[in-house]
Amino acid sequence: MSVPLRDGPLATVKLPLDEIPGLLIPALADTLIMVGIVMLIVVLVGIPLGSLVHNLAPGGLFANRAAHTVLGSVVSIGRSLPFLILMAAIIPFTRFITGTNIGIPAAVVPMSIAGIAFFTRIVENSLRSVPPSLTQVARASGASTLQVIRTAQLSEAVPSIIGGLTINTIAMIEYSAIAGTIGAGGIGYVAVTHGYQRFDNTVMLATIVLLVALVALVQFIGDQLVRLTTPHANRANRATRALRDRELV
Repeated sequence: MSVPLRDGPLATVKLPLDEIPGLLIPALADTLIMVGIVMLIVVLVGIPLGSLVHNLAPGGLFANRAAHTVLGSVVSIGRSLPFLILMAAIIPFTRFITGTNIGIPAAVVPMSIAGIAFFTRIVENSLRSVPPSLTQVARASGASTLQVIRTAQLSEAVPSIIGGLTINTIAMIEYSAIAGTIGAGGIGYVAVTHGYQRFDNTVMLATIVLLVALVALVQFIGDQLVRLTTPHANRANRATRALRDRELV
């Protein structure tokens, strides 16, 4: 999985400027596909798992100290390992699941594991910020455990979860660049094979600019979603609009 040294006849080949978009656009598409698949898996697994970890803790809906300790430890291990080490350590598992250890399928497996562990902690911490009184009111009203989790916990933690999801998505974009070292495709692969190995600084600079722009776009969208889903922000916006309407009358 090591990156080849920058030598050989291709090391001095420079890509013409007019061919760079044709190289970067498919790479960007590969990155978006990779990150999109991973984030779908992360959300589908991370939200239920984070809710489970939160409610297994003391004071949760179905508190169980032993189960919480075991599950929390597993999540912490997945969260603590640097991605490059995790990617190398689970190569046999990745090959068993996907039948290969290169390409997008091979990158999705370690990225999903790292992303799920990270997002699980985000969901757990977001649920901790929900006032316990909301859960108590929901339980007193006769709501089922699933209804309490959905309406009294997750619904109140939506802005925080979206903020964490934004951070997680940015992390997955960074991980996708690392996964390029195993031939996963995407922007990271272009940076390694064309920018680094061939000493093509123009391609390297173009990949950096593209990654920075992609991260900035994700952060902007995430910030807007957090603002739109924050109750007090919505009330403030409505009050501001009402005040403006009065001034115009």
